[in-house]
Amino acid sequence: VPGTTTDPVEKAMEFSPLGPVVFIDTAGIDEVDDLGERRAERTMKALDRCDVAVLVTDDWQEYEDRLVELFHRKKIAYVVAANKSDLRRDDTLAEELKQRGVRHKATTSAENRSGLPELKRAIIRAVPDDFVATPSILGDLVQPGDLVMLVVPIDIEAPKGRLILPQVQTLRDILDNDAYAMVVKERELTEALRRLNAPPALVVTDSQEFLKVAGDTPPGVPLTSFSILFARLKGDLHELVKGVMTLEQLGPGDKVLVAESCTHHPSGDDIGRVKIPRWIEQYVGGKLDIDVFAGHDFPGNIEDYKLVIHCGACVNNRKEMLSRIEHAKLHGVPITNYGLTIAYSLGIFERALRPFPYAFELYNSLKN
Repeated sequence: VPGTTTDPVEKAMEFSPLGPVVFIDTAGIDEVDDLGERRAERTMKALDRCDVAVLVTDDWQEYEDRLVELFHRKKIAYVVAANKSDLRRDDTLAEELKQRGVRHKATTSAENRSGLPELKRAIIRAVPDDFVATPSILGDLVQPGDLVMLVVPIDIEAPKGRLILPQVQTLRDILDNDAYAMVVKERELTEALRRLNAPPALVVTDSQEFLKVAGDTPPGVPLTSFSILFARLKGDLHELVKGVMTLEQLGPGDKVLVAESCTHHPSGDDIGRVKIPRWIEQYVGGKLDIDVFAGHDFPGNIEDYKLVIHCGACVNNRKEMLSRIEHAKLHGVPITNYGLTIAYSLGIFERALRPFPYAFELYNSLKN
């Protein structure tokens, strides 16, 4: 029904057997007025976050052809829901879908709710393998029985009464890989290391404490940050490593975009608005023109920037982060993330990257 949906509406829920998912209900793309065009634009942006698209239609036309072409271009799995089956007297739409080679489909009726179990099964079949088998955060960096030390500062930016999402997910991943976890604050690290009979297999720190933790951690102990782990988990670590080396070409007055996925309330010493700008301006030796942009979208003038510095993307799925990286590449703008930027600007980049051999090798080849 035209006009019933304006902005995309999100609903988080448990979708057995896939687990937690977010359904995004978007406006139709075939509304022809000015408002319809703007709604369609927001629908297209929502596709950058989608692992699976459900195309609901009651008649196959040019709009559907364009959408399927877009799904293929964006590498999005899709399901077609042939809706309004209660009003159709024949199966011509189903036959057309078969002729077009649509793999995942269901015949449904929103009126009498028929076909919904079939639609659910089609969605489950369409889901990409990597959606179900989520990559491990550090499973290739530790062995069962290893000890991983997590350095978690409790400061003004820390949420009250809980850890932040990357810390929680990393802790769970350690347990899933049958390793041990020890969680300390940055000022407790030295004493904690002293009490150990053997050094930890890996130290993971909040990027803001890189300098202190690097100084307190013995040189032979591998060290990285939550943000760099998530650069690999959610994005393309190699591309982000290339991006951070753009700091060498930045000069005073250049435009830099700091991109955050969530819209948290910033504190007085916010990492994206205060600390990173201060560190990179010290590195380049002058004032930069820095904009901060929060939310799902990049600003329309991304090509005006010399570098994009993205957060750890803990609230993004991998699809959205890869889409953002691809969008920056398409406009010729290097992109990196918080942890890589902090390590590079503070002079401890090689140590922070060393746990990742392929990325470290890429860095050395680009440096030379």
